[in-house]
Amino acid sequence: MSTPPFRAGHVAVIGRPNVGKSTLTNALVGAKVSIVSNRPQTTRHRLLGIASFEAGQLVLVDTPGLHRDQGKSTASAMHRMMNRAARGALEGVDVAALVVQAGRWDEADAFAYEALSNAGLPVVLIVNQVDRLKDKTALLPYLAKVSEGRDFAGVHPISALKRNGLEALVETLLKLVPEQPAIYGEDEITDKSQRFLAGEMVREQLMRQLGNELPYATTVEIEKFEVDGALLRIGAVIWVERDGQKAIVIGKGGERLREIGSKARQHMERLFGAKVFLETWVRVRQGWSDDEAALRAFGYHD
Repeated sequence: MSTPPFRAGHVAVIGRPNVGKSTLTNALVGAKVSIVSNRPQTTRHRLLGIASFEAGQLVLVDTPGLHRDQGKSTASAMHRMMNRAARGALEGVDVAALVVQAGRWDEADAFAYEALSNAGLPVVLIVNQVDRLKDKTALLPYLAKVSEGRDFAGVHPISALKRNGLEALVETLLKLVPEQPAIYGEDEITDKSQRFLAGEMVREQLMRQLGNELPYATTVEIEKFEVDGALLRIGAVIWVERDGQKAIVIGKGGERLREIGSKARQHMERLFGAKVFLETWVRVRQGWSDDEAALRAFGYHD
């Protein structure tokens, strides 16, 4: 019996904000390469997660949530750049994975499907968070309704968080990518540097701990990343837009900033497999999120 040919290709992971795209990417890669919180638009950058299997390799393009562009008058520079990054993820990929929330299909999901369909890509529908459905008997009618009149290359109900349904999903995705050798080494998990990932780990804690107060007014710049033997020395600047926001991030007696730094350091040590000495500072730059030059200086690209 002959061995099936090895397959490898790029998969755009697309969907409206906060449906679990980054959780799915991390689950398939088997490591945390994309930060996660329960806040929409946690993912701000296009990021590659490299998932290697015996039968092939999937290069997952995790993106900011895809949504209708509101136009310059109402959308911030950050919003416009994130939307361009999501749309740009469709260039040069072999297949699109449209992630939706189980039991929900609205205009934003339909808009994402149309964008993928118009790009001429095979679209695999991934119905995430099926474990949260209270009425499991509603799943089949929901799948039938969503699939009606739409050409999906596969439909997979899954729970990315609990890693349920992933084997069948991987099998479908691998059938849709070309027969070719691996694009990356099997020990590679992302195209991003440790420096970039360190900044994301700090930003994740900002989103998790300050989501109600400062959901989008913060960003992180890594000023220092030095390897000192078995120790990583990292200096992170947290940028905010107003002095009042700076006080919120620091917290009473610096308590909140210490907690953010402590949690971020723990995640870095697990991901990098090294001891980390992390220093954090908070600085103010007025209106950075609506300034394209500032966004590019902070590493945002479309």
